[in-house]
Amino acid sequence: MIYQDFPELTQLQALISELDAHAKVEIIEHIDFQELTFPIHCISLGSTAPNVPVIAYFGGVHGLEKIGTEVILAYLQILLALLNWDGEWISRLERIRLIFMPIVNPVGVYRGSRCNGNGVDLMRNAPIEGIGKTKLYSGHRISSSLPWFRGDEASMEAEAQALCRVVREQLAQSPLVIAVDLHSGFGLQDRLWFPYAGRQQPFAALPEAHALKQLFDRSYPNHFYTIEPMSHEYVINGDLWDYLYDEFQQNAQADAVFMPLTLEMGSWSWLRKSPLHLFSRHGLFHPLLPHRQQRILRRHLTLFDFLSRAALYPDHWAHLPESERIHHLQLAMKTWYD
Repeated sequence: MIYQDFPELTQLQALISELDAHAKVEIIEHIDFQELTFPIHCISLGSTAPNVPVIAYFGGVHGLEKIGTEVILAYLQILLALLNWDGEWISRLERIRLIFMPIVNPVGVYRGSRCNGNGVDLMRNAPIEGIGKTKLYSGHRISSSLPWFRGDEASMEAEAQALCRVVREQLAQSPLVIAVDLHSGFGLQDRLWFPYAGRQQPFAALPEAHALKQLFDRSYPNHFYTIEPMSHEYVINGDLWDYLYDEFQQNAQADAVFMPLTLEMGSWSWLRKSPLHLFSRHGLFHPLLPHRQQRILRRHLTLFDFLSRAALYPDHWAHLPESERIHHLQLAMKTWYD
């Protein structure tokens, strides 16, 4: 089906037709809105073995922040080109699996709204409560007419359930999982956030988070990311990644590692360069000028390449001897919590 005025879904469908021989593609959910039905796609590239490392990319959870979807689509376009000639990437994908959900919230991306078609903020929709001082923007159940509405506490929205289903069915059996959820709309700097978002408490993989940060700092000393727990900036209710991380910890093998990361693109810098964009619906969340958009589409390729290498060689950060884990825990506490 061709969707008018939905360029992101049109581009995704074109990529899927080209990826035909390289990828497994599933429509994991259909979302009805008014007289339209939108698919939610999941694309899998690489090894199908259950014990390989997995890196998963998620975009468009907040529909207004469509630059995340566009970054994932641009990355898929690059991978498609590389798989036609680059033997190193072909070999790499024999040892890892890449999962993509570029448009988690298709109604939100289509309408240019943060929420889904029911007025629910999907990133505040999980049945988990924040601990500490929360604000209206932390998530509420007052009314769907207000932003940051959490939805019905008895059941999660179909889009959120679809994301959780992909994590449970395609990621949870792996001994090493890195999830990257792409957002925009906060801060001047690009940030890599890890759990927790709902409480200012270290999560179980804090030593691995510090070791991964240290590896990234040493490998790319001029990178521009601030790496920190999300709760350093604000605390929210119903965070999907807190919910999925705690669930993973309860069900996974003892030595399995799950590293959920939120890539928060610092969109305030785009606004600072072009203040009039504040008067555009997408101006606070999306680079409106073509040259700036192209810059963002290529800006995170170094990070994505690093993550695939880190997944292939986890002994340097994810599978540490106990003495090194203790050392990294001490450094992490000093860096982020003291």
